[in-house]
Amino acid sequence: MTYSIVARDPVSGQLGVAVQSCWPMVGAVVTWAEPGVGAVATQSFTETGYGPRALDLLRAGSSAPDALAALIAADPGEAVRQVAIVDRLGSTGTHTGAGCIAEAGHLTADGVSVQANMMERPTVWPAMLEAWKATDGDLADRFMAVLRAAEAAGGDVRGRQSAAILVVGGETTERPWDRLLRLHRGFEAMDEGEQLAMAGKLEAAAAAFERADELAPADDQVGLTWVIARFASGRGDDARDDARRIVRANPRWPLWLRRMADRDMLPGGHEVADWLDQLD
Repeated sequence: MTYSIVARDPVSGQLGVAVQSCWPMVGAVVTWAEPGVGAVATQSFTETGYGPRALDLLRAGSSAPDALAALIAADPGEAVRQVAIVDRLGSTGTHTGAGCIAEAGHLTADGVSVQANMMERPTVWPAMLEAWKATDGDLADRFMAVLRAAEAAGGDVRGRQSAAILVVGGETTERPWDRLLRLHRGFEAMDEGEQLAMAGKLEAAAAAFERADELAPADDQVGLTWVIARFASGRGDDARDDARRIVRANPRWPLWLRRMADRDMLPGGHEVADWLDQLD
């Protein structure tokens, strides 16, 4: 009752899966991926166990087709399952059970598999593959184009309710959860800093913002709060390089600051925005 794509980016090596469905919170059950290992979509009377078991097999050295064959052979309900796997080398394995509800099918190409079931028309998955081949950009951008193409071709016969995109790196790590954990802690520290700033405890707030930036240095929203804290304390020169990088990545940050300030949620927001606009 879903359409999805699994793919490997041939340039970056990133792996990922994207899905859209009328089923709520579809990403929690369909999408599975691990850096440097592979990505899995498991749908149609979903057996969520396909996700972690497939990744276990890939991690142990199985190819995507071999991992899929082992899972299908062990599943008495395979006739109603639709599963797709891509491994770190770009090999794919896809299964559309004979009992999947029409319209259902899949197509594969180098490093990619698209699959759908309970679609309005059998044009959905061909449109998805065509969009994949016709779209440039990173994996997330291409996934968005694929989801839009599927919807334009008819999509889920029941309509749409939820979607998800999951992209992971191409390099294996022994602790793939660390990056997300550090990002979560960084946002916790940022939230702590915002609460302290609202209470007038500016020195403690600045320390929290600095800690947030140390935990999540790649996140521009976290970085911007640390820039604001330094500007507010008269240390704008120290923050100038970070500010340039952040605004170049997203020129809309000054607009966000002004809108926050308009609602009295960010005192001094207009001044910071003006300063950001003046940076070369």
